Amino acid sequence: MSNKTVLAAIVVTLSLGLTACGGSTTTVKQTETQGQQLLDLQEAYDKGVITEKEYNATKKKILKS
Repeated sequence: MSNKTVLAAIVVTLSLGLTACGGSTTTVKQTETQGQQLLDLQEAYDKGVITEKEYNATKKKILKS
């Protein structure tokens, strides 16, 4: 797997883990620290895996958690 693919998977996982599905009773166990999530997100943005809009939206969600 390429680095871009791995980073994209991390970002998608973070995004899905941070957004709640209405009425869902499933709990997502957060194992990464907020700082590590932000570092992974920054790396994905720096490598062009995600757009600035996606970066800012996901960063906002991470900081609210």
